[in-house]
Amino acid sequence: MTALEIPELSLVALVGASGSGKSTFARERFGPYEVVSSDFCRAMVSDDETDQDATKDAFELLGVIVGKRLARGRLTVVDATNAQRDARKHVVELARAHDVLPVAIVLDLPERVCLERNAGLGERMLPARVVKRQADLVHRAVRGLQREGFRQVHVLRTPEEVDAAVLSRVPLRNDLRRLHGPFDVIGDVHGCRSELESLLGLLGYVLVRDAEGRPVDAVHPDGRTVVFLGDLVDRGPDSPGVLRLAMGMHAAGHALVVPGNHENKLVRALDGRSVTVSHGLETTLAQMSSEPAELTATVRAWLDALVSHLVLDDGRLVVAHAGLKEAYHGRTSGRVRSFALYGDTTGETDEYGLPVRLPWADDYRGSAMVLYGHTPTPVPQWTNNTMCLDTGCVFGGHLTALRYPTKELVQVPAERVWYEPVKPFQVGPARAGDVLDIRDVLGRRAVETRHHGRITIDERNAAAALEVMSRYAQHPRWVPYLPPTMAPVATSSLPGILEHPAEAFSAYLAAGVSHVICEEKHMGSRACLLVCRDEETATRRFGAPAGETGSVWTRTGRAFFDRPLTEELLGRLRAAVTAAGLWDELGTDWLVLDGELLPWSLKAGPLLREQYAATGAAASLMLPAALDALSLAAARGIEVGALADRTGARHEDAELYRDAYRRYVWPTDGLDGVQLAPFQVLASEGSTWNHRDHAWHLALADRLVAADPALLRTTRRLEVDAADGAAGIAWWEELTAAGGEGMVVKPFDNLVHVPRGLVQPGLKVRGREYLRIIYGPDYLRHLDRLSVRSLGRKRGLALREYALGLESLDRLAAGEPLWRVHEPVFAVLALESEPVDPRL
Repeated sequence: MTALEIPELSLVALVGASGSGKSTFARERFGPYEVVSSDFCRAMVSDDETDQDATKDAFELLGVIVGKRLARGRLTVVDATNAQRDARKHVVELARAHDVLPVAIVLDLPERVCLERNAGLGERMLPARVVKRQADLVHRAVRGLQREGFRQVHVLRTPEEVDAAVLSRVPLRNDLRRLHGPFDVIGDVHGCRSELESLLGLLGYVLVRDAEGRPVDAVHPDGRTVVFLGDLVDRGPDSPGVLRLAMGMHAAGHALVVPGNHENKLVRALDGRSVTVSHGLETTLAQMSSEPAELTATVRAWLDALVSHLVLDDGRLVVAHAGLKEAYHGRTSGRVRSFALYGDTTGETDEYGLPVRLPWADDYRGSAMVLYGHTPTPVPQWTNNTMCLDTGCVFGGHLTALRYPTKELVQVPAERVWYEPVKPFQVGPARAGDVLDIRDVLGRRAVETRHHGRITIDERNAAAALEVMSRYAQHPRWVPYLPPTMAPVATSSLPGILEHPAEAFSAYLAAGVSHVICEEKHMGSRACLLVCRDEETATRRFGAPAGETGSVWTRTGRAFFDRPLTEELLGRLRAAVTAAGLWDELGTDWLVLDGELLPWSLKAGPLLREQYAATGAAASLMLPAALDALSLAAARGIEVGALADRTGARHEDAELYRDAYRRYVWPTDGLDGVQLAPFQVLASEGSTWNHRDHAWHLALADRLVAADPALLRTTRRLEVDAADGAAGIAWWEELTAAGGEGMVVKPFDNLVHVPRGLVQPGLKVRGREYLRIIYGPDYLRHLDRLSVRSLGRKRGLALREYALGLESLDRLAAGEPLWRVHEPVFAVLALESEPVDPRL
């Protein structure tokens, strides 16, 4: 048996003459989609795999396919003769372009074997001279393949060796996805051994000391593992002590380590290469000169063997000294190592003589958390699922660790300023994560949700949403959620009624939900509110400018009021939250609430004037005149009885229509006359509240109402057993008879999953007279046509938007970056452009 080890992620070039058995070797040892054959590509472009005139086009196609696979992190095999240097050069260039290792497997079989096998290929047989030429080129190429750039070369010289070859796929050294932690990731230490000991103690590690009392290991009783982010050395008082401890922990399996740029420079200095002894290296070299020579040799070998970055926990965590963009995760090349050590630099220096670094984290969109150091920052902050943990301990700041996966930060202060920074260190931090990119929202997209799987957004819908969001909506920081559309109940079979609670109760029973709650449906406008405890919270958590402490927005992300009136409303709401004790009770300094803002005319004034009032006014002018004319005609003996009856009925319908919309209109002045009916706490720091039943939410809302009854309004409700909905039906009849819009029936437990999937969060049951506003004054005379209304699309839309809303709230509460929060928010707005009957 001949064992051939190849990296799990690599580009493998099969090298061999025609007849050497490359294709058979590939077919037997690799997956059917891993192998990209030049013959196959030749056939794809010319319908003939032997057409040599198509070779150029075939290899262009091969390069595209290989590139796409490597970009997706898939091992790929190029099945071609690769006998000529230019062909192999193309393979190496493809590997380098995608930061994977090029590997050559050479079938350097005797010429006679290749000729014999070629002779049996029938129509695919090549001239003997061509096979001889290929075999000679392959044989002569073997010794120079590594110089050509192949990182591994495996040579098989006989048919027996080929038959006995067994492939073994080996993970790259940076691939530690099998390790799941928990981890304690520590930022730049820079020789601050005492602070490191203090931080390890605070994290719960027990130090192990040698005979001379020096720390050489640290063990956590719960089996946690430290991850050092590099720059262990330079500038601080005891770089050898830090190295001794880190090497001991690493050797014992209690720590993982990635190198920093200071370690890279130290290795070059210890090798005697020409380096500029500055930026603290002079301190480390002086300290090392007092140590035994064997420590220096051990340090050099250990540092040189460290891998530039590590991929951990099934790819959920990536650690690198200076960070790493997504395209480089799990890859290996010189430019990957350079990025991991130095970051994304322009090659220029600033006024302090330091490299100008590009803000790669602002554009990061990967799902893996990236933890790094390198660039000191006074306060660690999340930027697009990345965090810098270098908080400048050696400059008098802190030594910082992040507990993974809980994201808890643990810090110890520096004992003193050990090294004066060239660039001023204590500068105010900029709010991270406020970077949105057009690519985050435009085009056909698929948004992954926790509760409803993948939801696809059509490109046309995305374009429509972009128009609305960019022209009318507020800054995305103030629109972290959009509420879903609400599905109506099925059409009632009762005479003279379009919607009835019985259908809602039946629908929930069919879904396996018997305990429901009926909530009064306020005839206003759906309003979502984000209120911060104070201006400092708004700035720190949401990057708000001065004077902004939250937002009140519509279903399309537009502000309800101008900023002064918004702040006035938020001030009163904030006072109510404080009086109710919810900040401390919910453990937060901000809240997102769902509610209804009244009156309806507050937002729908133009709609009322231009549509409803105009229709009512036209009817009030035209129909009485028509009735008078018909009365005169009847007095003259003209038979107009049927027409007069119809016109009289239309007049009665028009009056009922005017009465219906007038109930929801009243004057306001500032906040005078405005009412807010909150009915659900959507999110707070670290928590969403969909796991709490609606009674809990409404009880909190009642406490807010009690604190400011002039502004806030209670939502009346009734718990009902859906199997016996008589009480719910009677209550609905009472509400609607008094002019109310109707009610919403919801699962009492709030978020409900059943084996068939997500359950509708609410079904609206609108009253007979309210529906007159929606469907027109005389809609009751056309119930036979309205009864066949199609509800399936609306219901599907409601569920998808509900799941997207839950997703945005989950991301917001978890502190994810703004672009991640806004992805599902934007998707809700995009779905609203679906062609669905707006009256449903």
